[in-house]
This record gives sequence, C-alpha cells and structure tokens, in this order.
Amino acid sequence: MRRTPLNDGWTFRPKVDRFAELSGAGAEWEPVTLPHDAVIGTDRSPDAGPATGYFPGGAWEYRRSLERGAEDAVTTMLEFEGVYRDAVVTVNGSVAGHRPSGYSGFVVPLDHLLTVGENEVKVEATAHADSRWYSGGGIYRNVWLLEAGPVHLVPDHLEVLTPEADDAGAVVTVTAAVRNRSAVRADAVVHAEVLDADGTVVASQASPVTVFPGATVTARQRLFVAGPRRWGPDDPHLYSCRATLREGDEVVDEDGTNFGIRTLALDPRQGLRINGEPVLLRGACVHHDNGPIGAATLDRAEARRVELLKDAGFNAIRSAHNPLSRAMLDACDRLGVLVMDETFDIWAQTKSADDYSLRFDDWWEADVEAMVRKDVNHPSVVLYCIGNEIPDGSTATGLQRSRALAEKVRSLDPTRFVTQAVTGMLVAGPAIFEQIREVAASRNVDEETGVNTAALNLGELMDEAMQAPVVGEKTEEAFAHLDAAGYNYMFTRFEMDGERYPNRVIVATETHPGTVDRGWAGVTGNNHVIGDFTWTGWDYLGEAAIGRIAYGDGANAMGMSAFHGDYPWLAAWCGDLDITGHRRPQSYYREIVFGLRTDPYVAVLRPEHHGKQVEHASPWAWSDVVSSWSWAGDEGKPVTVEVYADADEVELLVNGRSLGRQPVGPDHRFRAEFDTEYEPGELEAVAWRSGEEVGRTSLHSATGNVALDVRADRTEISADPSDLAFVELSLVDDAGTVVITADRLITVEVAGPGVLQGLASARPATEEPYTGSTCTTFDGRALAVIRPTGPGTITVTLTAADVDAHELRIEAA
Repeated sequence: MRRTPLNDGWTFRPKVDRFAELSGAGAEWEPVTLPHDAVIGTDRSPDAGPATGYFPGGAWEYRRSLERGAEDAVTTMLEFEGVYRDAVVTVNGSVAGHRPSGYSGFVVPLDHLLTVGENEVKVEATAHADSRWYSGGGIYRNVWLLEAGPVHLVPDHLEVLTPEADDAGAVVTVTAAVRNRSAVRADAVVHAEVLDADGTVVASQASPVTVFPGATVTARQRLFVAGPRRWGPDDPHLYSCRATLREGDEVVDEDGTNFGIRTLALDPRQGLRINGEPVLLRGACVHHDNGPIGAATLDRAEARRVELLKDAGFNAIRSAHNPLSRAMLDACDRLGVLVMDETFDIWAQTKSADDYSLRFDDWWEADVEAMVRKDVNHPSVVLYCIGNEIPDGSTATGLQRSRALAEKVRSLDPTRFVTQAVTGMLVAGPAIFEQIREVAASRNVDEETGVNTAALNLGELMDEAMQAPVVGEKTEEAFAHLDAAGYNYMFTRFEMDGERYPNRVIVATETHPGTVDRGWAGVTGNNHVIGDFTWTGWDYLGEAAIGRIAYGDGANAMGMSAFHGDYPWLAAWCGDLDITGHRRPQSYYREIVFGLRTDPYVAVLRPEHHGKQVEHASPWAWSDVVSSWSWAGDEGKPVTVEVYADADEVELLVNGRSLGRQPVGPDHRFRAEFDTEYEPGELEAVAWRSGEEVGRTSLHSATGNVALDVRADRTEISADPSDLAFVELSLVDDAGTVVITADRLITVEVAGPGVLQGLASARPATEEPYTGSTCTTFDGRALAVIRPTGPGTITVTLTAADVDAHELRIEAA
C-alpha cells in the first residue's frame, strides 16, 4: 500500500447550512495545512465554560481536490489519524464514511465514488459541549492517501510480535492480511524480512498465499533472529520489518514497520519485567494538546514532549484519556519511554452534556480495534487501559462492559497487559463522601468552612477516606478480570489490598503531585505495585485552574470557584512541566523523590503572598513558589524558602551567612522551610549526609540591564510542515539570570518559508491569544513555535520594550 501524506492543499471554514450554502452564504474558505486545530484561534468567552478553558465549540468543514487518472490504482483510501469529532467524509457530494470518536484513526474507501479527473473530498467535524478538557476541533492529526492495486496488503494489518526472546535468539512472528479485489483468483507470495538498524537483513521468509476473488486471507510467519539486541528503556534498539507481496515476478504491494524485540512479564511477587529485568514505572499522565499550538498533532511537538518528560525523570507516559498519537508512540519507541495507552474517559454513562457515551455502545469495538492495531508494533506500549474513572464502572452493566472491553483487547493483542483506572470517589458513591465528612470531623475540621480553610488538607482527607471498606467492596469485581488494577488517588490502599488480594498487581494510574513521596514509597516498598502516574506530567488546556492557589484577602485576582477558576483562566496549572515545556518546582521535587537528583533544589514563595491565608488549594496544587532570588522591590521583606533534598539535613545561606540547618529526606517528606528576608545576592542550599556535603545549589539575584535571550531547540530543521522549531524567549541580566519581575510584551515576526504556529507564555490565566504575534512573558519567559512552509532560511525577529531586538535564522531543508 503506497502511503502519501495528504496534509497540504486543504481549505477550511466554519460549517455552513446546506440550504444557506446554495444561496452563496457562509465564510470564505481559508487555506490550511494539516494537522490543524480549528478551535485554538477562536475567541474565548466566559460563557464557554472552564472545562474547555473557555474555548467555544463549533462545527467546521474542510475540503480538498483529489486528482485521479485513468491508469491510477484501483484501490484508493484516505486514512485519518484523528478528527475531532463526529467526522463525516464525503466525496463528490456522497457520504464515504464517518467516525464519531475524535481520537480513533479510521480509513475511508474512495474507489466507488471517485471519477477520472478532479474529485472533491470534504470533511465535516463538530465539537459539542462534550469534553472535560480542551479537545480542540477539526482535522487535528495527519491524513494519508493510500493507493494499491486490486491485490494488496490490508492497511494497519502488518503485525510483528516477539513472543520468545533471550540472548541466544528471538522468535519474530509476522502477520499480514492479503485482500483480493480482482475478479480472478490470486496466487501470491508474502515475503517478510527483518532488518537491523543499519539495514542488514537478519531474517527472512517467503510464504505463498492463495486468495479467491473478494476474499481476505491472513499470512502468518515465524522468523528466527539469532543473538538479538533487545529493546528496553535503557537500550531502545529498534528493528524494522518489510513485507512484500508478489504475483509472479511482479511486486504488487509492500508495507513496513519498526518494532522492538523484547518480552514482558507481570506478577505480584516480581512486578513488571522487561526482558526479565524489573522496571518501576515513573509515570506522567498527559493530555493530547500541545499548549501554544492547541490540539494540532505535529510530529515534532509530540517528540519534544517525550524528550522533555524523559529529561525530567519520567520513564513512562499514560495517555489521558484517549489513545496516544502515532508520532508520540514513535518517539517513545526511540527514547525508551514506556506507554500505558488508554481508550475512553466514558462508557455508556455520561460525564458531559453531549459526550461520547451517546455513541459508545455502537462504536466501542471499532475504537478498541483502531487503538490496538495502532499500538501493536510499538515496543514502548506495555499496558492498555480500557477506561478512566468510569461512572458506571461498578454497576452490573458497567462490569459486563468492562469484561467485554478487556477480552476484546486480549483477542487483538494477548502480549500486553490490561488495566482500568478506577477511583473510589466514583465507585463508592455517596458512602465515600460520608466517609470524608467523618474523617474531617475526627480532625475537628469545621464543616461549614472546612473545604476552604483546610483546603491544603483536602487531599489528605481524601487519601484517608479511600481506606474505607466500601471502596474495596465496590472495586473487587472491577479489578478481578484485569491484569493490573489501576488505582486513581488510592495509594493508601496499597498494603492493605496487597494482603487482602495476594494475586493482585497494582499500578497507581493517577496521583496528586503533593503525595508523590508517599506514593513512591508505596511503589518501592511493595512488589505488587509497579508504578506511579502523576496528574499531571505536562500542563494542559482546559479543566481551568484545578491546580491553582487562592488567597483569602482577595489577592487571587484571577478568580476562583469551587473546582475551576473563573475566566480568563486557561490552563489546568497542575503539570510538572508548564505548557511551554519549562519545568516547575514540583518536577525537581519528584526527581529527588525518584532518587535521580543529588543536588538540593531551592524555591521561594512569591513575596507578595507571604503571610497570607490560603483560602483555596486543591489536591492538584503545588506551593506558590518559583526558583528565583530576584525580587526587585521586595528588599527587606519576609520570604519563605523551600528546599527539597534527599539528605539528612539542608543548610541555607544568604550571601554566605548561614540560616542554620534543618532535617530533610524521606522522614521529613524531602522538604524543609526557612523564613528570612529578601536580600539581593546569593541564596545557597547545601545538603548534608552523615556530616558530609552531598550536594549544593545556588540562586543569584539579577542585576543591571535586562536583555532578551533567544534560544531555538534546533536551528536546522526539515522543510516538512510536520517539523517545528521551538524558540525559548527569556528576559535575562548580563550573567544570564532570568529576571522574573520584568515581564513585558514581546513581538515576533517571521519572514521566509515559515509561519508563527504559536506564541505563548505559561501564564495560566490570560486573554492573549496563542495565534497572535505578541505575548507578555510570565516569570520572564515565553515560547514561540515556528513551522516551516518550504525549504530555505526562516528569519525570526523578536522585539520588546527597552531591550535590543534579536534576529534568529532557522534553516529548513
């Protein structure tokens, strides 16, 4: 099957009523290059609601011409990796196919509707009040044109597995589906080759297949690879498989895929093992949006996220709450990052006004098959998750659906493990809230004001309530048919459930950032617990402000409500990395808890909030701290300094003057606090263990003039529009120290074969659009995303008030 990217040549506009269209009404068609997010450039409104970051929904249509010659292939299809949502594909005005899910890939046959010459392909998409987060809209993932002759390999049916592998050799099974659309019998041969990374053929086999007209047959082959280099997190070595279909001496079709040779094992005594070696999952949950560029799934944006998450100490990703993109899976394969791929956030019982529950019963099998066929050749995928916090998951009908989902996955891929992310907050129903009230009463928390005045303890109340017997009772059957039980915010049950269910394997599918030390101790201290996935690894759009902190004197000008933040809140503000990819303090804390960092980390509570009463802080919040000692205008004012370290003690020094030592490490939750006054100069933390220094970190105050520092992640990129250059913008002093108190408006202009795809700071509440050419820095930083439109030199000019302009050149080839 010949695969050609079909991301160019499209036009786009808001959907027009068909009767109005006949009269010539409707907006003009605008040219777009896919992937494209139809929502990110629209005007936000308080009326749109916080779940989607106050972005409205809408309906859109895309169109493109497709030429067909008289001698062209007789089998033509379009493959869509993702259209959000309720996609309807028409060819020359006739419906060719549709797909309700916004996250499932699908293939649409075109042959019966194409004519010789020019054909019009149109795609309609609609986003309703249907999501608990920012979904974006439109054709936001890649589109491919698939072409082949009448006898061909079926797309997405080349499957490569490695059921047996050790140092001596590996069995590689190759399965391909052959379809015959001709009027006569086909006598063909499927030739499979396994190639090493350098292109050397290390195994091959040819198998004849007889295919009757209109039939599809499966060709299965077992190949042996001697002395394989096995794929693993520390050595993500990839092989490739090339399948060739021949009729006589003629090659009529071919297909290929990358794969890794590796084995998986799972049990409650030895946990998860890859190639026989135990692995603990240091996991990050991630949503599908790419911050400043919205939901558009450009290959480089997906790869960058994986790179930065790995650099921050994560070795696993959980897709939340929908199947991961192909580009992100490819990046995980290359980098050795493990994947838990997830199907659904709802089944048949609704969570939002017009969500996927209305389509679930009719489409779930097709969606599961699409996810597994996408994943099956990716060695990074180790777990499939069949649902997240399903409201009907513990009901009689929900349990039947759960079993059906699990068995469907196993029928398609028996080599991975199946889990489901379950929270006691849903399955236990009203009983769990009564338990929370009882826990609060035992702690003498005032019932009327407890949620606000004791907000920082809310997470602890929930954690304790999760130990209630009703949670165990309600989850027993839900977990009974799974390979691993997914615990959302239930780490306090690790030990008790290990004793009660000695054959159960547990994975913490979601945890609060503030409990990582306790949760990770539960992982390392219990063989039956295989990992922890924090909510969330990368900040995201929508669920606006669930990680915010608000102060009781009205200082929270951004607004607040019981759960979300008021307009103009935009981001969730709960990620270890913000939407631009910059690491926040909790990321370094997590790295210390994981045992990956020896130097202490220093963060300072924003001086303007010192001494104020915290009125609201959700369990997803982190301290309102910044790793900076540059607080111009706050000289002599009190400040609180947090120091994170895995040591016996930490010592804090201001300009060489010791403020004493405090205990730290696991017994003190890896944290220490010091109160002092802001004094420009150097703030230094020293970690001590057994009387010996084991690490040191210092912060310096910014001084002198402010300059604009501009750094691109790459200055040489592909001319392919799936590539990007990420340009980090910082306001710095002469020594390169970021000046967080000098935020200003930055303007970005792009000339040459490129466009400004997105521009934003990490400011979680803003009315500045991401599609404009200006933005205000946040804590001295912003990010510009440059997308090539062809080969040549892209010139990026950056200007801001009271600083010298900066010009950057990016070569696209």
